[in-house]
Order: sequence, then structure tokens, then C-alpha cells
Amino acid sequence: MNRRTNDIPRPDQFEPRESSKASVGEGIQGIAMNLTTLKACLAWLAMLLLVGGGCALQEDLVTVNSRVTSQSKKAEADRGALRAELSRSEETYRNQYADLRALMNDMREDVQELRGQLEESGYDAQQRAKSDARRQEEWNSLEKQLQSSLDRIIRLEAYLGMEPSEKRLPSEEAPRTEPQAGKPAIEQTPDGLYAAAKQRFDRGEYEDARQLFQALLAQHPKSDNADNAQFWIGEVYYHEKWYEKAILEYQKVMENYPKGNKVRSALLKQGLAFSNLGDGDNAKLILKELVRKYPKSKEAQIAEKKLKTFQ
Repeated sequence: MNRRTNDIPRPDQFEPRESSKASVGEGIQGIAMNLTTLKACLAWLAMLLLVGGGCALQEDLVTVNSRVTSQSKKAEADRGALRAELSRSEETYRNQYADLRALMNDMREDVQELRGQLEESGYDAQQRAKSDARRQEEWNSLEKQLQSSLDRIIRLEAYLGMEPSEKRLPSEEAPRTEPQAGKPAIEQTPDGLYAAAKQRFDRGEYEDARQLFQALLAQHPKSDNADNAQFWIGEVYYHEKWYEKAILEYQKVMENYPKGNKVRSALLKQGLAFSNLGDGDNAKLILKELVRKYPKSKEAQIAEKKLKTFQ
């Protein structure tokens, strides 16, 4: 605050001025009444003089006139004193009113400053809340990435026959071909298993699809659909973003079924899987090999477009 609150005039400081105003008014009113009375007396004496005449009355009139003049001068002096007192009271009142206005202006400035500080504090609190929300999102993203990496480690350990560091995932258990509750029985022929597995893959039921493709390879390794089943196992892992395992499954297509119809597709998807892992060098080698071996295929055209992105 620029002024102390003790400078604020108290209500009792204003009361004497009100009483002084009242006394001034009463004084002026009394003087007016005296003048009226004197004038009436002069008029009465004048009538007596006119009616009775005489020296005695004339002397009385002079005496009365002198008294009236004296009373008039005194009344005028009192009136001047009262006016001076009233002027001083009004000046004091104006000064105190000016002080009060100045103090109120100071208080308004202080309130405005406090409001600005509150608004600034509110803005800082909002910024901290937004920052906390971003950190929480980053933490959740890192947690998901960590969980995904742990899942991949568990699957790789299971695939390599190592003792798993965590509980084995259901996807790595032995493939199930028996009908589940509410689902029709699956025909255990190469065509029946392949058709059921492909339907589940198309519906996004990757776990069931992988188990049925694996069952087909285990029960009918020499069937016409064996190479396709091997390729679709790689596709399941690719859709699950487990690119390391997808690369290995695509490699089995090229090694176990070199004359099959899925070799070109396996090369293309293997190159794309390496690219998704950030391994551009291996991705380019595989895609260039695809273009060299099968230059007129649709897969080669896709590979050429992808190779341009590496330049």
C-alpha cells in the first residue's frame, strides 16, 4: 500500500463540521430575527414621533437608531466570522476527501496488482498440468514399448528353445485344432485346415490362424498348400509387428519351398520387415535381389518404388 490506513479520516472527525454548520446557520438566523425586530421598533418610534412629536421622542429615536446601527455592524461582523469558519470547515473537508480518494486509488492499484499475480499463477498452474499430461503420455508410450519388447524376448526364447525369463505366452503353445465351444468342427484335411486358417486370418484372429497353419504343416508337410501356410505364418507375425520372427518365417518359405508361388512375396515382405526394423542396408539387399531375380513381377515393381525411398 502507498498510504497507511491510519491516514483514513474517522467518521467522528466529520461530526464537528456538521455541528459547526448547524451553529453557523442558527447564528445567521438569530441575527436576521434581531434585525427584523429592530426595524419594527424603528417603524413604531417613527409613528410616535409623527403623532406626538417633541424633543424627548427625538432623542429616543436617535438613541435607538444608534443601537440599531451598532447591532447591524455587530451582526455583519458575526456573519463574516461565521462565513470564515464555514470556509475553513469546507477547506478541511475537501482536503480530507482528497486524501480519501487518493487512498482509494492506491487500494485499487494494489487490487489490480494482486489480480495480475493470481492470473499469472493460474497460467503457470495450467502449463504445469499440460506438462504433466505430456509426461504421462510419454511414460505410457514407453511402457507399451517395453511390454512389446518383453513379449518379443519371451517369444524368441521360446522359439530358440531357451528357458523363458517370463511366463510362456499362449501363442507359443502347441497348436490347437479341436473345435472350440460355439464353433463348428474343423475338417482335418489339408484343404479344410488351410481354409479355416485363412478365414481366421482375414477376420484378424491371428492367434487361431497361426495355430491352424502350424497344424497343417505338422500334419500335412507335403501338401500343395504347405508353402502358402508357411508364408501366412510369416504374415501373422508381420501383422503383429514382430518383424524379427516374420523374417525367419519368410526365410523358411524360400529355403523349404524354393519353387513355390510365394517366394517372390516372401522376399518382398522380408525386405519390408528389415525396413520396419530400421535396417536399411539388409532391406536394400533383399529388395534388389527380388528385382534382379523377378524383374517383371508385381513384387519387383513394389520393390523398385521402395528402393527409391532409400536414396
